[in-house]
Amino acid sequence: MPQIEKLTSSELEQALADLPDWSIQAGKLHRDIKFRDFVEAFGFMTRVALIAERMNHHPEWFNVYKTVRIDLSTHDVGGISQRDVDLARSINETISP
Repeated sequence: MPQIEKLTSSELEQALADLPDWSIQAGKLHRDIKFRDFVEAFGFMTRVALIAERMNHHPEWFNVYKTVRIDLSTHDVGGISQRDVDLARSINETISP
């Protein structure tokens, strides 16, 4: 398995350019997503849980009613890695327009 490394500042800037609505907060990739209601938010979380399990890379997240807050970081490297960027991209793909 390839070595996982923390992304550099320039790599993070480049990744953020391709990740609409994501930001860096407290050293983690961060996004808040609002849905129409709790059922839609929960369905989204279920879809992401299946993706995260396949990737063996799990988000830190918090849900209240129709809002899901997501923070991504790779604990093994003490920051954001390509694994977080890949999961963020997959998360973006699960959101209905």
